[in-house]
Amino acid sequence: MGETTKLANLIDPEVLAQYIDQKLIDNIVFAPLAEVDLTLNGNPGDTVKFPRWAWIGAADDLTEGSAISTVSLNASTVSVKIKEAGKGVEITDTAILSAFGDPVEQIAVQLRKSIADKVDNDFLTTLSGIDSTMTVSGVSTVIGISNALEKFGEDIDGQKALVVPPAVYTMIRNTKDWAPASEFAAGALVRGSVGQIFGCDIMVSNRLKTSGNSYIVKPGALRLILKRDTLLEADRDILRRVNVFTATKHYTTYLYNAARAIKITT
Repeated sequence: MGETTKLANLIDPEVLAQYIDQKLIDNIVFAPLAEVDLTLNGNPGDTVKFPRWAWIGAADDLTEGSAISTVSLNASTVSVKIKEAGKGVEITDTAILSAFGDPVEQIAVQLRKSIADKVDNDFLTTLSGIDSTMTVSGVSTVIGISNALEKFGEDIDGQKALVVPPAVYTMIRNTKDWAPASEFAAGALVRGSVGQIFGCDIMVSNRLKTSGNSYIVKPGALRLILKRDTLLEADRDILRRVNVFTATKHYTTYLYNAARAIKITT
């Protein structure tokens, strides 16, 4: 007599959680611009403290036999607190056992995208807090974008992404300075780049429609701190024959290197 397929054979929270984590970072649009920090992964505590070192300045001229002057190395501390985000899905036994396709896998896919979408929202919130020293106005013109790059000073070279609302992308696309993604796709910094201008890969975000702001971000500007792997839990209502899946993530986003990100306001 053959074995009967049971819901327990189809639903394994541990396997689904691993499936979510395997490609979660790939689903986070801002991941290529961020360093992933696992300092708190598996360790107690919900706060990470980072040193922010002050620059000692350029070296001094010396004359023969003269003493080298010394300065103090100063640092301030920035604390970042871990947050929790989650999402839940309900599905009936009938849907799992009789549906066309694989609804259990689809639950894992959508929960993963849901968490990734929340992390990307938090990255934009983090970028919105860029201080005045790295903020310029003039997002509505190409000249404004070009002038903003001056904020990087001598560090203007290297890969960088320009994150803009759709209306700004339309403006850029109608100028001679825009290059389509097909010309540099192999070397694009971020997934989904739609073009390039002044050496910046262009990312379009509907999330910026409200503020109208744009951002120029270099790799390493952001940090994603992960407290633990995705926790996926399953429960069952035996009266309704309904299965409930919840996925939670403990993490936070942080502007790690403020000198590598610029905010352009309207």
